[in-house]
Amino acid sequence: MVEPVLDVRGLTVALPSDGDRANAVEDISLTVAPGEIVCVVGESGSGKSVTASAVMGLLPAALKPVAGEALLEGENTLAANKTRLRALRGTRMAMIFQEPMTALNPVARVGEQIAEMLEIHTGMSASERRARAIEIMQMVHLPDPEKMIDAYPHQLSGGQRQRIMIAIALVLDPALLIADEPTTALDVTTQAQILTLIKEMQERRGTGVLFITHDFGVVAEIADRVVVMQHGKIVEQGTRDEVLMRPQAPYTQMLMASVPSMTPPARTPVVGARAIDVTGLSKQYGKTGLFGDGRVVLAADDVTLHVNKGETLGIVGESGSGKSTVARCIARLIAPTAGSISLHGTEIATLPEARLRPHRRKVQIVFQDPYRSLNPRRTIGLSLIEAPVNFGIPKDQALASARSLMELVGLSADALDRYPHQFSGGQRQRICIARALAVEPDVLIADEAVSALDVSVQAQVLELLDDIRARYNLAMLFITHDLRVAAQICDRLMVMQKGVVVEHGPTGQVFRDPANEYTKLLLEAAPGRDVTFGAGRAV
Repeated sequence: MVEPVLDVRGLTVALPSDGDRANAVEDISLTVAPGEIVCVVGESGSGKSVTASAVMGLLPAALKPVAGEALLEGENTLAANKTRLRALRGTRMAMIFQEPMTALNPVARVGEQIAEMLEIHTGMSASERRARAIEIMQMVHLPDPEKMIDAYPHQLSGGQRQRIMIAIALVLDPALLIADEPTTALDVTTQAQILTLIKEMQERRGTGVLFITHDFGVVAEIADRVVVMQHGKIVEQGTRDEVLMRPQAPYTQMLMASVPSMTPPARTPVVGARAIDVTGLSKQYGKTGLFGDGRVVLAADDVTLHVNKGETLGIVGESGSGKSTVARCIARLIAPTAGSISLHGTEIATLPEARLRPHRRKVQIVFQDPYRSLNPRRTIGLSLIEAPVNFGIPKDQALASARSLMELVGLSADALDRYPHQFSGGQRQRICIARALAVEPDVLIADEAVSALDVSVQAQVLELLDDIRARYNLAMLFITHDLRVAAQICDRLMVMQKGVVVEHGPTGQVFRDPANEYTKLLLEAAPGRDVTFGAGRAV
């Protein structure tokens, strides 16, 4: 028997006395063998990240391990003091965090941040540290490491920043790598590259990997074994195929049933009045002339689209493809450089700011991060009535409408006096949908509105959006990089690459018979695209 690199035995971490349960995690036992990838899955609040942080010795002061062991190659990290933990981090265990822009120091060059690990833990000279940093950057397939080593984090793409995080984690060849949602915010093609890289590095070095995620496509792609957590406890664990295809616990079965299918359902084409008509839309950034540097970026180039009332048009593509730029132009949050935008026959592309107010209520946006979208100092009630009151609706009438909207999105009207932090992520997104509907818009734009949600909550929000679209006969523009989600909710798809529309058609047709090579690349990069989740349920 090969000794595990990580052996967690009976781990229990207590919550403060005012917590919603006694323990953040309770009686957790799991192992990670050398060269093995163990995926830990479960909804927010299930204890996945608490378990990882306990192993690393990174728990906040309010959380205390009260029982169990976390054996890293036989050494209990729960009993290690701060000095010993500092010595272990990087050399024998390392962690990749979800958001590299937050984890990296914005004022230090990326090469310096890789070399810092070597400076702390080795006796290498400055020149040796730089050479090693370039070497590890080459190993994680970063382009032109000799130049990129002197770049700052903001000068790199999201995928490149995540590769820097992986380089920092692996530069000292740790026995255990913990990856906490490292691909959640990445495009499907970048995500595929990062997953391939983690598997490649793990196989090359024999590193054990504890991979935390809520994306079951990712689990299907890389996992050897799967651990399912709910409310701080392990409810099921087994091999990838056992858990994903033959789940035993009711909770696991529910999660599997919530995974969106890659097969679009049959949808009747929506015919009716045009809500949005966009022709030749372009948006240019950059300056020329006396004070400009001459660089010009076409974020959107000659984009033409239309959406009928009661129809959902999906816009898919990688970061930088121009999806959100098009949406913000349609909402006139930014002014287009050229082209026409017609809302129910009214041209708004060239309207001056002063004349846009009557049209603001016709187009509403639900953004990706509901916590940042809501004012943390205002009650939900005040957030919901703000726009209607600004448009002249009496306060009492606006409050009555807010109560009805809360019930429409599946929340209690009694919760209007609570603050955003008192709701879960899925509940906050429902509140943002209610706020968008408060002014009775004609067009609803969902900009990555479900990408950060757990799979079960995501399924609920998608069902809610589809129900609201049908009930209010809304035109919906649905922006996403998740092809599974696009397959389930969109009547038609528009694929964008580098600001240009490369393919457009009914969702089923685009999925079955993509005409453009870029569309084929996106579909092929979708993790777990060929896997059947649950008890024989086809995806």
